[in-house]
Amino acid sequence: MSQLLALPLLLALQVPSAPTSIPLPGEAPVAMDYLAFDPATHRVLLPAGNTGRLDVVDTTTGKLTALESFPTAKRGERTVGLSSVTVGEGSVFVGNRADWTVCALEQRSLAREGCVKLASQPDGVMYVPATKEVWVTLPEAHAMEVLDVKNPASPAVVARVPLAGEPEGYALDAARGLVYTNLEDADRTVVIDARARRVLDTWKPGCGEAGPRGLAFDASHRQLAVACTDRVKLLDAAHAGAIRAELGTGGGVDNPAWDAAHHRLYVASGKTATLTIVDLSHAGELRKVASAPTAQGGRNVAVDADGTAYVPDSRGGRLVVVRFPR
Repeated sequence: MSQLLALPLLLALQVPSAPTSIPLPGEAPVAMDYLAFDPATHRVLLPAGNTGRLDVVDTTTGKLTALESFPTAKRGERTVGLSSVTVGEGSVFVGNRADWTVCALEQRSLAREGCVKLASQPDGVMYVPATKEVWVTLPEAHAMEVLDVKNPASPAVVARVPLAGEPEGYALDAARGLVYTNLEDADRTVVIDARARRVLDTWKPGCGEAGPRGLAFDASHRQLAVACTDRVKLLDAAHAGAIRAELGTGGGVDNPAWDAAHHRLYVASGKTATLTIVDLSHAGELRKVASAPTAQGGRNVAVDADGTAYVPDSRGGRLVVVRFPR
């Protein structure tokens, strides 16, 4: 068998190291949603909502630092707080469901800078480098809010983009200035002009009644991966969102992570407690290359520069770490 023909088989046989975990401070459960890896500081940033903390893991040493005293609030039986984070240029930005704010932290010291209060509860936050803005999904308002963060000491709301449903997830085509989000309740994917701040197109990912969740954009081939609750669909962003492929991942999926350097998508299934790595080919194919056990309920993931994956285990109050061979 030639080396070229054997390569897909070798990829499929990759086996990760046994997962390890990093215990988080305090008692479980720890409410965790979005998390992010900061390549400049080699840190995983983990909003730990109900605890009032931002947990920070140094991926080179494994050391955990807890930043405390962020606002929390009761919402029925739940306690909410920090729930999202995005990495900017010189600052990171955190969204808080308790007081409806987005706040800036200095990137290296994590000293607190400025905050801005929104008109609705924030969900996801995404930094847009070309405009030095943070875009915020507001599901209850059926909109995305645009924040000017050129001066992180005083971030400001500068625009709102109305949408025809509840935005969920986000991705950025930086070269073309396009923002993508899903409408979870309408089973749609929306394309937005980041500079004009208007909707350009709406696509049908076909996720079904449960709707689409997170997104990841493959800039090299203009492909958009849409996470449905139990599978991934690959949309052709150069051809009106035509569906090119799909792959089952197990149920309970939320926000995937994209490893652009190695051209791989990481997808966590909360129902099967499994992490799946998927290779995206230039021909529009999705190929599973590895999987690993994680934790029940672990539905989001971040990946660092070495391809190590981090999956929050809210019920267990820990961060599951999975290392894969390159």
